Amino acid sequence: MNIAVFCGSSSGNLAIYTEGAEKLGRYLAENDIGLVYGGGKVGLMGVIADAVLAAGGEVYGVIPVSLSTKELAHPGLTDLQVVADMHERKAAMAEMADAFIAMPGGAGTLEEIFEAWTWAQLGYHTKPCAFYNLDGFFDPLFAMIDKMSQSGFVKPMHAEMLIRRQTPEELLAAIHAYQPPKHKWA
Repeated sequence: MNIAVFCGSSSGNLAIYTEGAEKLGRYLAENDIGLVYGGGKVGLMGVIADAVLAAGGEVYGVIPVSLSTKELAHPGLTDLQVVADMHERKAAMAEMADAFIAMPGGAGTLEEIFEAWTWAQLGYHTKPCAFYNLDGFFDPLFAMIDKMSQSGFVKPMHAEMLIRRQTPEELLAAIHAYQPPKHKWA
């Protein structure tokens, strides 16, 4: 099994984010789960990749050429694909992954997990989409998603399909137990 993790190219300003990335990375490796991620050596991206590698796991990076030439590519991965652009990166990551996890991050992290979630709603895939909710980081986002559902813009079954957990153990258990709902137009 491979899981795509979307996270910040920054480490954020709280130690819990770095500690959480290290913990998730170790847990993935200990459970023979490969990491698929954006291929960077910076921020939480680098932290989780290093943690997986240090625990003996496999890490598959996908990075656009424009970022790799800025010396942001991680040099020690199991495999690193250099692709033309962000669209190709996301498509490759989605193809390689059996599930998706968003960790704390910025606009890119949200864009990536929301695209995976949208594709799941439309029935393009049946893979779980999860949030590693360190220190309640995503609580305001969950409130917005719940508001979208209550307002009739997201079906309740599609809001509820998002896994929301605070520990690696809970995340993996929920991913393994995941049953996809009907897609939006079913």
